[in-house]
Amino acid sequence: MGLNVNKHNVLVSVLMTVYNREKYIAEAIESVLNSTYQNWELIIVDDQSKDNSVTIAKSYQAKDSRIKVYVNEKNLGDYPNRNQAAAYAKGKYLKYVDADDKIYPHGLELLVYYMEQFPEAGYGLCSLPQDKLQQFPFQLSTEQAYQRHYFQQPLFHKAPLSAIIKTAAFNSIGGFTGKQHLGDFEMWHLLSQEFPVVLMPHGIAWYREHDDQQMNANRTDPFVPFKYLLIADVLLIAENCPLNKVDRQKALEKNNRKKSNAIISAIKHHSIKKALQMQKKSGLSFYSVLKNKFIK
Repeated sequence: MGLNVNKHNVLVSVLMTVYNREKYIAEAIESVLNSTYQNWELIIVDDQSKDNSVTIAKSYQAKDSRIKVYVNEKNLGDYPNRNQAAAYAKGKYLKYVDADDKIYPHGLELLVYYMEQFPEAGYGLCSLPQDKLQQFPFQLSTEQAYQRHYFQQPLFHKAPLSAIIKTAAFNSIGGFTGKQHLGDFEMWHLLSQEFPVVLMPHGIAWYREHDDQQMNANRTDPFVPFKYLLIADVLLIAENCPLNKVDRQKALEKNNRKKSNAIISAIKHHSIKKALQMQKKSGLSFYSVLKNKFIK
């Protein structure tokens, strides 16, 4: 690819959290092994799988000393297990590759190359739509990142597979808080309170869709995606939110309109009971919901 790999030959800690992924884990490990960038360690942390995931992982560990397999004493759950994997890391960067996903052969090489161009950045996000004004990679300040997400196009919706994080930045904010479904959305907000972010193109990692994924709840329970809107309010009113007061208020008002739309949609497509649950959690009166929905 013409990249000067030796110039940026830093250690990358590839983190693979596992729970019952015997169907896919071999492909995920092979994708790391096939990387053009070879200065990595692969940390595999099994969360008490009931299938052959550990056996498969250990078969690779026996062949390559860069692969380390750990088994939790008890089931921790998704985000606590991501923190556990990060605790074993020795690299400058953390790169999550879930046991049902894959990274392209040039993925690590590109991620390191892009990140090393921006020493102040705390993390990078890839698999983004083409920017209309400038070519990837480029860096956004803390305020620019929030501006982009809330007023231009979604940014903080990316999964951990689409990120590379400086280990020091990850540790400085204490890792994932552990909130179910919301961990990555919250993480990008928290990192962007403290550090610039580097934006990168598609073609670095490959996300597999299948029936066993936790995020399938988004498609069946409207309250799951609604939780993203609720936590957005918390993050926007946080003391460390980098937006100025005017933009912060605009973002909160825009978020209220989204909450209102979600509640109305729940009435139409799910049930009054579900809509009432969402309305109660939103802090909005039904008058406000109707006003936000129909009065722009």
